[in-house]
Amino acid sequence: MIALSEPEDRRAAAEDRFDPLVLDTEVDAHELYREMRAACPVAHSDRFGGFWAIFGYQDVQRVLTDSRTFITSVQNIVPRIAFTGRRPPLHLDPPEHTVYRRVLNPLISDERVASVEPTIRRYAKECLVPLLSRGGGDYGEEFAANYPILAFARFLNVDDQMMYRIRDEFEVFNKAVKDDDADLMVRASLALYEITKELIADRQAHPKDPTIDPASALLAAQVDGEPLPIDMVIGTVRQVLLVGIVAPRFVLGSMVARLAGDPDLQDQLRRHPDLIGAAIEELLRLDSPYRGFARTANRDVTIGDRLICKDEPIAMVFEAPDEFRFDRAERHIAFGLGPHQCPGAAWARMELRVALEELLSRTTSFSLDGPLDMTRWPEFGATSVPLRIVAREGE
Repeated sequence: MIALSEPEDRRAAAEDRFDPLVLDTEVDAHELYREMRAACPVAHSDRFGGFWAIFGYQDVQRVLTDSRTFITSVQNIVPRIAFTGRRPPLHLDPPEHTVYRRVLNPLISDERVASVEPTIRRYAKECLVPLLSRGGGDYGEEFAANYPILAFARFLNVDDQMMYRIRDEFEVFNKAVKDDDADLMVRASLALYEITKELIADRQAHPKDPTIDPASALLAAQVDGEPLPIDMVIGTVRQVLLVGIVAPRFVLGSMVARLAGDPDLQDQLRRHPDLIGAAIEELLRLDSPYRGFARTANRDVTIGDRLICKDEPIAMVFEAPDEFRFDRAERHIAFGLGPHQCPGAAWARMELRVALEELLSRTTSFSLDGPLDMTRWPEFGATSVPLRIVAREGE
């Protein structure tokens, strides 16, 4: 789904209204989006100042890939939550954004990802121990909220203490977004920027190998013989932090919640671990972690029978038919498309695969042991996943 804001004088009919803040459950969100696709694939919401919601797969592809028409530099999320300057590369359009992608891409290459996988697997094993030893617990709070923090600390080459500080501030920021508390959003965002500034200042004083350290690579990069602006270096690291910490938590929670309710699929993946990679692709399609990424039309366009005027922002929520199929032909867009396709896709796939491999190989079964707690717009996913776990003998 994509959402497009609209001026006051062109509101959709009442039957076209869409409320993104309807209480989410693993079932309700999928049911709601299926109904909207069938009845009103381009709908209006009065939330967040008003925006259009686009639910069709082909329409979403169009907006993602036509970067000349649908830009990110005006507004890149619904609601607008960027208060502290631009954060490359997401907040920039080609070709300006390309400089930052060129710096980041080699740091998340397949070779780099493979080199850190043994360390990431050790983190997964360590984070599972309490759940296995007790026969259950809250996978969302105990594993999914911690394992990605440790993994991403290795990517940024910072100590765990700094990453946990960042995690705590993100918790405050996410709560502020969900509660629509603008003052708290600003305070939490500023706190995250201060931590990022500390990291950049440390790398300025003590550079690391730019082939494996993002902050050092950004500080070493040049355009026409000049270094990148320091505020843009800080903004880039701040943006990387957001997607590297928040998205994995929600995806892991949703994946494990879905597997917990499908013992046959669990058993199939235990018998055939070579299918875990394919399963992750389908689980990403089913439960993509973001619904509010935005674009802005820089000229008048028509989507469906709706006129979207120049300078109206567009936010994306990806469609999610709720049937799991290994043989699905359609390409999922959980990592986006076009020039802003996620540069960290290889890292994310490895991180998710390792987590599921360890959970499945070290258990004989796991099932839900209570209700899920779901995050709300603009993200999607399970934050609390209480499990009953039967560990393999010897675990």
